Amino acid sequence: MQFEPAHKNIPDTPTRSRSPKLPSHSISSTSINAIGDSLSTWSPDSWREKEVHHQIVQYEEKDAPVLESVLGKLGRLPPLVTDGEVWKLRQQLAEVAQGQRFLLQGGDCAEIFDYCEKTQIESKLKVLLQMSLIIIWGGRTAITRIARMAGQYAKPRSSPNETINGNTFPSFRGDNVNGIGLDQRTPNPSRLLDAYFHSAATMNYVRGLLGSGFADLHHPDAWNLDQWKFKHVQNPAIKEDYQRVVNRLEDALDFMRVIGADRDSTSASTNPALANDASFSPTQTVDFFISHEGLLLPYETTLTRSLPSSSPLAAQHTHYNASTHFLWLGDRTRNLSGAHVEYFRGIANPIGVKISSTMKPEELVELLNVLDPFNEVGKVTLISRYGCKKVGQFLPGHIQAVKGTAHKVVWCCDPMHGNTVTTAQGVKTRRFEDIVEELMTTFQIHASNGSRLNGVHFELTGDAVTETVGGSMELTEEDLARNYTSFCDPRLNYEQSLDIAFLIAKYYEGISKKRKLDGGELGNGRGDGQRNVRT
Repeated sequence: MQFEPAHKNIPDTPTRSRSPKLPSHSISSTSINAIGDSLSTWSPDSWREKEVHHQIVQYEEKDAPVLESVLGKLGRLPPLVTDGEVWKLRQQLAEVAQGQRFLLQGGDCAEIFDYCEKTQIESKLKVLLQMSLIIIWGGRTAITRIARMAGQYAKPRSSPNETINGNTFPSFRGDNVNGIGLDQRTPNPSRLLDAYFHSAATMNYVRGLLGSGFADLHHPDAWNLDQWKFKHVQNPAIKEDYQRVVNRLEDALDFMRVIGADRDSTSASTNPALANDASFSPTQTVDFFISHEGLLLPYETTLTRSLPSSSPLAAQHTHYNASTHFLWLGDRTRNLSGAHVEYFRGIANPIGVKISSTMKPEELVELLNVLDPFNEVGKVTLISRYGCKKVGQFLPGHIQAVKGTAHKVVWCCDPMHGNTVTTAQGVKTRRFEDIVEELMTTFQIHASNGSRLNGVHFELTGDAVTETVGGSMELTEEDLARNYTSFCDPRLNYEQSLDIAFLIAKYYEGISKKRKLDGGELGNGRGDGQRNVRT
């Protein structure tokens, strides 16, 4: 039996600044009225009238009062993010969709509460910062950074139970549902409250790090450019290529220091904690957003807040999921008639949708019409995950289907999920060469279809794990046992993550050289390899 009390969230209406105006395709007044009628039927709880196709949590009957109490408490707790931060991300994703920025999204497959500690948080922040710097250099483009952290505690499972040593146990559903230990498999509603406070603590430390200069390009712990000796790289030619990029980066930073360009008081940081401090320049701090998959709808509902909106196409009050900046629908939860789509269609947050070979082009169009009725640029991020053997068969049809609409989406490639394999020893892993093949094929397919790949999405960690084979370390299946720590899917380790960043940078360097030789723009007319260098 499932216990989901009809708890109503408490509206939170603080004073807010005017939201930035976002570009959108024109729609008729008739369409606006129709959309308004459609949204009038939505509420944070309207999903309860729909079928939940995945992640139904069955709590024991004796826990009903505890669940009621937990959801009530969550509804009274303050938001974890502000509407201003959400709108800042909306604006940046609109720029991503228009080819003015590149999206880098990454983090753990499934966080556990134990990851809420200093070293773990710093290592994830560090690897994403370093990857973004490499891509900025190669692509000459601004970067939007979104981490899979501070809330990625739910784990989608294909079966509610699993058999271990002949005994059946509830599947591990993520730390916000139950524990990995066999004696902790009974769903515990108190874990929802634990998830909130672990998310809050993680975000508080990230904000503190960024506000105290952790992202400063001169900060030794975050960047360590002079320590990038690439001893892990087995191929001498690749090592030389990596070192060449780092040397050029160091030269550029030295030049900026000499002329004083890295402390430009006219380019004050847009980081909320530093907004009034003109001594911070774009080389000293960055914008950093968080995200998670929206699986547990009772949790998401209690953290949905009603805030005023200045958008001319929005309802009088706009609802925000205040637990994160960015939510995404998984491949299992994007059913058009399902509860998850019903919830997602009403929130103002930017949202992602995982798309795979199981989605028909016409279904994708219908889904976009539901999730993006106002045709807002960058509102929806399509995260493609086909596998290296299927991307060529299915991605072109999806691209052409979207091009036939008024929707202006962010196209993002997740080359991880479609490339999971199991070794002869029964160990789940991924092959680096398959990941790279899908990523590079996706770049090429977009270019040949008059489109543009706007971003990437990876499961990664800043730690020295051995979960994915290959890369510049040339890890083998025999190496997997050395440090395989994931409780979910295999991740890229620190070195493999940098490998990916260098490959993307090299791709864009090639595009830039071709532009110069051709004397014009490439692909869809906006050009690749933007010269707009902002962090």
